[in-house]
Amino acid sequence: MVLSEPLEFGHDDRKRIYEYVERHGAVDPLEAQEALGIEPGGFRHHVAILKRDGRLEEHSGTLRVTIDAGAEEEYRSEELEFHIRPARQEDLAGIVGAIRQVAEERTYIEAESVADEVDHEEALLRHNELESRMFFVATVDDDVVGWVHLHAPELEKLSHTAELTVGVLDGYHGHGIGSHLLARGLEWAGTNGYEKVYQSVPSTNEDAIAFLEAHDWETEAVRENHYKLNGHYADEVMMAVEL
Repeated sequence: MVLSEPLEFGHDDRKRIYEYVERHGAVDPLEAQEALGIEPGGFRHHVAILKRDGRLEEHSGTLRVTIDAGAEEEYRSEELEFHIRPARQEDLAGIVGAIRQVAEERTYIEAESVADEVDHEEALLRHNELESRMFFVATVDDDVVGWVHLHAPELEKLSHTAELTVGVLDGYHGHGIGSHLLARGLEWAGTNGYEKVYQSVPSTNEDAIAFLEAHDWETEAVRENHYKLNGHYADEVMMAVEL
């Protein structure tokens, strides 16, 4: 399912099933059927229609929202082999852990808030009438070592923009992982009709600012003394790139 497609279901029970799965990330079909109080035969019929229409898929015995995000890609540097792929619900703990580690080391406030939100909701990918949220991960030996995250409000006046965060664990810098993650995220955003991607970082995070500038991002505005870090004020640097 491409996120630019309107959410239309044609039946109230199909809408209820989709919303239940989307809200929980990955659900056991029987548990969903019982929680929604839908007759088993009707539930199976509606799930089949949702699968046919590309709204839901079944993986490892659980239902989850289908988001068309491409295939896994393999990369090699001189010293490392890594993969970049669309995130799955099972990656939630690894993503939250990676974001929190990077946020603590690099003072990445926006990413830290993403980790808190995902951890609280316990649902990784979202696509509903209010918002869309997508993740790609970089993995080494199946361990999450980096991420790129995009979040977009489903509001007409902002439907052309998406917010992005990206990060790589310190021990995996220098292999091009961050650049590949950023490129994958921006490619996905462009494919889904977004025209502009933005993010904000504290002025103290000079590495992040330099990384984005090296990839043609520009500073759109600076809010002075927006953050208070360890008792000291820091500016918010608001950066963006046109697709």
